[in-house]
Amino acid sequence: MKQYLKIFARMRNRYLLGFDVIGLALIPSVAMMIRLEDIYIPDFFNTALFMYSVVMICLKLFAYYGTALYDQFWAYASAHEMMMLLIALFAGTALEIAVSYGLLYPFQLLPEDLPLSIPIVSALLTVLWITGSRVTIRIAFMLSHRGDVSEKRRRVIIVGAGVAGAMTAKELTRNMHLGIKPVGFVDDDRLKQGRHISGVPVCGTLADLPEVLGFMKANEVIIAMPAVAGKVVRDVVQSCRTARVPYKTIPALFDIIRGTAKVDQVRDVQLEDLLRRGIVTTETSSVMQMLAGRRVLVTGAGGSIGSELCRQIAAFRPAELILMGHGETSIFQILKELSESPVQETKITPLIADIRDRERMERVFVRLQPDIVFHAAAHKHVHLMQENIPEAVSNNILGTRNLVELAEKYNVPRFVMVSSDKAVNPTSVMGVTKRIAELVVQDVAKRSKKAFVTVRFGNVLGSRGSVVPLFKRQIAIGGPVTVTDPNVTRYFMTIPEAVQLILQAATMGEGGELFVLDMGEQIKVIDVARDLIRLSGYTEEDIGIKITGLLPGEKLFEELFYETDRVEATQHDKIMVCRTHYAADQEDTLSQASLLRRNVSTLIEESQQESISMVMGLFHKLVPQYNPTINGSASRPAQKTPASESALRVFAGQPVQKTPAGEAVPGRA
Repeated sequence: MKQYLKIFARMRNRYLLGFDVIGLALIPSVAMMIRLEDIYIPDFFNTALFMYSVVMICLKLFAYYGTALYDQFWAYASAHEMMMLLIALFAGTALEIAVSYGLLYPFQLLPEDLPLSIPIVSALLTVLWITGSRVTIRIAFMLSHRGDVSEKRRRVIIVGAGVAGAMTAKELTRNMHLGIKPVGFVDDDRLKQGRHISGVPVCGTLADLPEVLGFMKANEVIIAMPAVAGKVVRDVVQSCRTARVPYKTIPALFDIIRGTAKVDQVRDVQLEDLLRRGIVTTETSSVMQMLAGRRVLVTGAGGSIGSELCRQIAAFRPAELILMGHGETSIFQILKELSESPVQETKITPLIADIRDRERMERVFVRLQPDIVFHAAAHKHVHLMQENIPEAVSNNILGTRNLVELAEKYNVPRFVMVSSDKAVNPTSVMGVTKRIAELVVQDVAKRSKKAFVTVRFGNVLGSRGSVVPLFKRQIAIGGPVTVTDPNVTRYFMTIPEAVQLILQAATMGEGGELFVLDMGEQIKVIDVARDLIRLSGYTEEDIGIKITGLLPGEKLFEELFYETDRVEATQHDKIMVCRTHYAADQEDTLSQASLLRRNVSTLIEESQQESISMVMGLFHKLVPQYNPTINGSASRPAQKTPASESALRVFAGQPVQKTPAGEAVPGRA
């Protein structure tokens, strides 16, 4: 029986066409029998019925072909195929009624007058015939696959009964060979409680998950909420761990949108799922207006942030995308990736160059004439820069000064520098050099009146300098995972989310702004280590966690603002603008700027001579808040500063009391 069902389910459309023709030929006669309430039809109606059948067959097949009814594969019919069926039936019925009552009856084109009810009855019978055949094929396909799998299928609870959850349930039901049976949903939408979606009941809310797992005898959980915040995912994962039930998830919404994943691709839960936030909304029209048809230069294009900038910028159709980097391997990799993706008419130009080489940079600006510069190149590794101070100064400060001054000289309308939260109250060489780079960009922006801005944010997951790849390597070799301090906390953000917000902030800049991204709450690094261990299938006892102590330059926590910063909201709820002041202690703005430039030039010269003591003194002079002695147990506890409290109010949507422009508040030493 199953064999015959499979044959019927795979029926080709050419056979369906023949089946439809037979039905359409018989339907007028059946309609007449219904009208006469007798199976006997008088002979004088035969010619008229024959002619009516021929006309209707031609009209309806014309309508069905025109609406692509015979292009569908009915064994896999879903809402799309049903919609096409409805359109085809409507078109065929409309033609039958219009031709019958508008042409055949008024002009008496049939040999004998047929009853006026025949077209209506015929149309209804046609709907039943055409629909019935397609629905029967779909049912036959479902029945033919029921016996293909063992009865020992894994019973799955799907968390989230939205569009993604419904699609997941449908795919699992359709592909029974996977051995997975969806037995219930949990969802916080009260309107869905007690309902069935794709034949699967909604059994409760997310809070009811532990009880639902028990009474539904579930063997697994699938989290089907691609847009939900990481906290919700963590709560679901914790419930699954407590119940000792395996769990998986579908990809995050951003991965689905940009095409790197599909909504029905179930995978293991990853750290990014636990730490992701809600949906980041981007005003794509403003980003498109900024980038489309422009020549865009990205420095550090082979790095974590730089390469993602290139990927997202390419989607906005710039005329040319210039990939600048010092390392040939990383530039080759992003070049190859972009070359293999549909970047439409964008010209991709790879450029191996050192931003510290002023003459080389000048030739680049003259030859390529960029319209926008995204400056993501920097030395970011805290520990290495502590031991290589001249390199940190030359790359982070000299390189930035070269680029921003050349952007001013050659009338580049927009310049965006990527900065770090380590630039706030820095305790590391990397942090203080990034802070000085921020000041350099602000200085040139105020002098040139151009849209030169800085975007500051915290750690990103998966970057080369992040703890996450380190933890994964340590777990892979059997541990232990090394954490500097059990109380150390960090901000975390996914790379795609950070880049989305960088592009959005770039559209807002008018000149000199320092934009700060909403990083959410700081997370204990030791908790990240524990999550990674569990997600890798081990316990903390299997791998072990070793506390090594804070290294020079490290802090227990990170900050996003100075005490003197004035924090203001922007039109985007995850981006703030922070109005800051030069660190040099001068009253006059012009003298501040002049002193800043002189000190920066002296710093670069002393660094090139490797006069470390002079360099350290200039660090303090330029950034009085720089405190390299803070590490280990000496780290100060987190404090609520006026700027941080303003930021919390901004992100909470509350009004911010702004301090007067230029108000001086002593910085922390």
